[in-house]
Amino acid sequence: MKLLRRNMFRAICAIATGILLINNPDSTVKGITIAIGIMFFISGAISCATYLSEQSGKNDLEVFDAQGNPIIRRKPVFPIVGVGSVFLGIILIVMPGTFVTSLMYILGALLILGAVNQFVTLVGVRKIGSVPFWFWFCPSLTLVTGLFVIIKPMETASLPLLIIGWCLLFYGVTECINAIKIYAMERKLKQIMKDEASKIDNSVE
Repeated sequence: MKLLRRNMFRAICAIATGILLINNPDSTVKGITIAIGIMFFISGAISCATYLSEQSGKNDLEVFDAQGNPIIRRKPVFPIVGVGSVFLGIILIVMPGTFVTSLMYILGALLILGAVNQFVTLVGVRKIGSVPFWFWFCPSLTLVTGLFVIIKPMETASLPLLIIGWCLLFYGVTECINAIKIYAMERKLKQIMKDEASKIDNSVE
């Protein structure tokens, strides 16, 4: 019974997560983007705080001559990456949808440019020889994909989550069925063992 409960709980969690990803892929993408933004912001803030602390405090690596003039002094390096991380984190937290959409537009444009470049190359090759039909398939698919990404940017970004959601849903349903089957088989086996024990007791008597 404990095994059934544990398996059913795991299956229900997987089904619930799968349904959430399938029904709200856009919100999930934005949530992940915000989480990444928070991590960038915290990392950058720690870097900036460390710089300010080192700048205001006494430096550990200071060597002075006999007159008290500093010979060696290590100055803290301005945290350019830290400041950039803070700004990037704020952008991701405040405008997650805009960031994802812009990223998808850039990706779509790169795919289209790559497809056009392949078409130009194939046209040039065709002047000196025949080009098989399937050579045109890859750039055509790339072009269609790039156009789809630009037309449906959020849908493209959430597509992997949709696939994961359906996989989790399928796993959860399968886990439920398997858990019920295993429980039924265990009950049947226990009943058989109980019947066998009863037969042995009756034969002894």
